[in-house]
Amino acid sequence: MKYSKSEKKFIRNQKAQIRRQFWDIKKQEELIKEMYNKLNPVK
Repeated sequence: MKYSKSEKKFIRNQKAQIRRQFWDIKKQEELIKEMYNKLNPVK
């Protein structure tokens, strides 16, 4: 899916915040996937 410039910036900032907060790689991946699911609800 294509994202607008502001959405890309939001995603980039959220991913950076998640990576700073959690050292566990699996936890990071889980939270990032959850973030993408919130942006693109599955129909």
